[in-house]
This record gives sequence, structure tokens and C-alpha cells, in this order.
Amino acid sequence: MSDYVPGPAVADARQTLDRIRAAMRASIKGKDDVIDQTLTCLVAGGHLLIEDLPGVGKTTLAYSLARAVDCDFARIQFTSDLLPSDVTGVGVYDEHAKVFVFKRGPVFANVVLADEINRATPKTQSALLEVMERGKVSADGATHAAGAPFMVFATQNPVDYEGTFPLPESQMDRFLMRLRMGYPGEADELDILRTARTAYDAIATEPVATRDEVLRLQALACEVFVEDSVLEFLLKIVTATRTEAEFKAGISVRGGLALKRAAQSRALLLGRDFILPEDVQALAGPVFAHRLALARPGADPLEERRAVEGILKKILAAIPAP
Repeated sequence: MSDYVPGPAVADARQTLDRIRAAMRASIKGKDDVIDQTLTCLVAGGHLLIEDLPGVGKTTLAYSLARAVDCDFARIQFTSDLLPSDVTGVGVYDEHAKVFVFKRGPVFANVVLADEINRATPKTQSALLEVMERGKVSADGATHAAGAPFMVFATQNPVDYEGTFPLPESQMDRFLMRLRMGYPGEADELDILRTARTAYDAIATEPVATRDEVLRLQALACEVFVEDSVLEFLLKIVTATRTEAEFKAGISVRGGLALKRAAQSRALLLGRDFILPEDVQALAGPVFAHRLALARPGADPLEERRAVEGILKKILAAIPAP
């Protein structure tokens, strides 16, 4: 690896991603791993589920990314009375033209924050998740394309479940990765306290990349080489989840493809045009954990998540890397 020299396309991609990372670091203190996972998800063309307590920077993370790549940002506060049309849009009758005109909803942005997604009804959740899967909204017999690039940040509070509608497993599968922000370190939090900014939309980050550059990154990630032995390693992990007695069901084919795509994006983020077993190992948790559930779930959802992550770590440790 010390002698590896990336091609010009990969080198340019690394420089672009380094600029985006540096711009986000100005707003997100002490969370380099979270920023890297977010960029991995962006390059993979996926969506991100963030489970954490209020006030730890989830909105700031999404907004700082949108600012750094010069993309439109929209925030939707999910509540029990939110309607699908409040998310996707609605047809409005034009008195002058005597026709219905589609008025686009907030989902027509490049970076969409779905705040507390589990507080909306399943019907409203499904409206968003359909757009996430297809990148399009169908209304009044017409199809409207969402933004390009298009990335959804959905948030959930992992401890407050009163009055919520938990996402079913089939819908959790629509998210490429799940992560937690966590509290910043003491020095980083002190730095945050010194700043005068309190609102996320007061971030003054200047764009360091364009939407077209992001689309090129996503296309380049698909070309990252995956050697057969690494694919076999990935498949062994997938198969092990399917034979694990403590899991209700194993990882689907879609889940395996998601890990491959995420690993390709991580390789590009690190300046490589091929993936290594360590890319698979590093992302198996963020990509797989939210797709797995215990055969005998406990009363505490947070403890169940920790148990799933613990079993997944044991599986990874038991399978030798090629």
C-alpha cells in the first residue's frame, strides 16, 4: 500500500472529499468519524438514519453538508398530524389556467432532514420512503424527479418512544447506514461553547464543491474494483447473519449490495480505486445493524440495538479476512 499511487480521477476525488470534510469540520467539532461515515453515505448515493438524543448536532451535520456542496436543504419536522402531501407536495387548482398545478413539497431538495421520522404515521413515513427508493414523486398521473444528488437524513430519539410509530424492518432497509453522533469531547465542547452561533442556519460555510462534482463522485465510486476474495469475505458475513440463531432473520441480498456499495465509497474517500477487507469490516456495523433484529426482543429497544451490535462484532471477529 505504501507504493500505491492513485490515478488522476481518484486523486481528484480525494481532494474534493478532503475539501468537503474540512468545511464540515468547521461546524462539527470532534466528530471526524461521523463526518467520514456521512461522506461515505453521500458518495454511495444512500440515505442516513441517525439515532441520538436531541441537541447533539444532527441538524447541523445535515445542514453543513448541504452548505459545503452547494445543495438545497430542507428540514421537515415529523409529527403525528403530518400528511403525505405535506412532504411530497399537492396539486393546486390554477384559476387562470383552469388546470391543476403540482406544488412541490419540501422533499424536493438535495439534502432533506426528516426530523423525528418515527413521530409521523406509517402512511406519511411511506410517502417519504417511496421517494427515497425511487428518487421520484408520482402525483396526478405525472412523475416528478427529486433533487440530484438526493440524500435523506432521518433522525430518531433512541430513548423517547411515547407516541411514536417505529419504522418496520422493510423500511429500515431503505437506509444505507445508521449512526450515532454522541457527545463531543471536553475540549471540543468547550470550543463549541465559545462560539456565538446557536442556530444551525447561522452556519457561514462557503461551498467547496458543486452538485455536479458530487454526482461524479457517486459515478466514480461505482467503478471502484472489488476483488473476488473480498466479495467472498463479504458474503461469508452475510451468510453468518442468516445462520445466527439469535437473529430473527439475516441480511437480505439488498443488504449485501449496500455493504459493497458503502465499501467502494469508503475506498474512494481514502484515495483508493479498490476495496480492502478492512473497508468491509469498518462498515458492516453501520450498514447491517439496523437491518437485524433479535429473535427474542427485549423490552428496551436501546438494549436490543446494543445486543445486535455485539453479536455482529462476534461474527466479524470469527471470520478471517482474506
